Amino acid sequence: MSQFTTVQTSPHKPSVGSADSGGLAVNKRLRKELMTLMTSPTSGISAFPESENNLFKWLGTLTGPEGTVYAGLTFRLSLSFPSEYPYKPPVIRFETPCYHPNVALKTGDICLDILQDKWSAVYSVHTILVSLQSLLGDPNNSSPLNVEASQSWADQTAFKERVLTNYRPL
Repeated sequence: MSQFTTVQTSPHKPSVGSADSGGLAVNKRLRKELMTLMTSPTSGISAFPESENNLFKWLGTLTGPEGTVYAGLTFRLSLSFPSEYPYKPPVIRFETPCYHPNVALKTGDICLDILQDKWSAVYSVHTILVSLQSLLGDPNNSSPLNVEASQSWADQTAFKERVLTNYRPL
């Protein structure tokens, strides 16, 4: 993975992921996770850095699981890793509008316990993406970010209409 390098843009302000910001261990971890995603792909999920100069910002895709109202829909995600990763979780947002009880429709923010108070350094990008894919078909309606979506979840026909109305293909 030599194409990914740390970059320092200024002698006074290290860029995210540079050696001066303590990013060597994080870079190593993210490269390992990228390799795992590339060598052991899982159907319906993918993620990769936005640029070869910065491993701290990734783009991901997530395909809705079969048997759910999201089946066949592909969503783009943004992943931003803090310099303390994996000891602090990444910030992940839906870039494609996603009508879902645990996703804020306007901002793409996600309410998922493993991205908040249940975060553990053993979680990986792969684990997060698989968990998000699972969340699409099995929301936590007791902790909604989108109350309207939570309340309408029970009527799957009407819910799917709302999903499709808000969805914007990649």
